[in-house]
Amino acid sequence: MKPWHIIVLLVVVVLLFGAGRLPDLAKSVGQSLKIVQKDIKELGGDPDTPPTPPTV
Repeated sequence: MKPWHIIVLLVVVVLLFGAGRLPDLAKSVGQSLKIVQKDIKELGGDPDTPPTPPTV
């Protein structure tokens, strides 16, 4: 990917979401990634240990 592709992509994201909403968007993406990583670890964990029940 060329550097100008990244610049154009960033400009489009700022235009779509606005500069004020980008921190909130990044925070929610980060939280989603943590949840996915935790679930992947639980699914691929040690078969001898029972999975932990989900918290609500």
